[in-house]
Amino acid sequence: MKSYRDLEIYQSAYQLAIKVHKMTLTLPAYELYEQGSQVRRSTKSIKDNIVEGYGRNRYKQDFIRFLVYAQASCDEANSQLTMINELHFDSKGLNDLISDYELLGKKLNKFIEYVERHWNEKS
Repeated sequence: MKSYRDLEIYQSAYQLAIKVHKMTLTLPAYELYEQGSQVRRSTKSIKDNIVEGYGRNRYKQDFIRFLVYAQASCDEANSQLTMINELHFDSKGLNDLISDYELLGKKLNKFIEYVERHWNEKS
């Protein structure tokens, strides 16, 4: 891997953050700055923590720490999307997006396990 951009988890997190951002712009005005803002921040935090962790990948424990932060943000995003779905989309409209975040969470977990077992410290 030459860059964080080569990571499938980063590519997925980035594309999903764009989808969520666009979706939140369809929410009622009163939600744009409440749940809309919160879910935008949590989804963007996933990709940002992957990037920051990768930037520290020479230190295995730092890399893992930021991947764990990314996974926690993924859980938060999933919780936020579930609530938005129930409140504004009749519990069906965001099911695919919620499933995509559940899959991303699983991929993040697998990648964390990979780094824990196989990543060599470069310092």
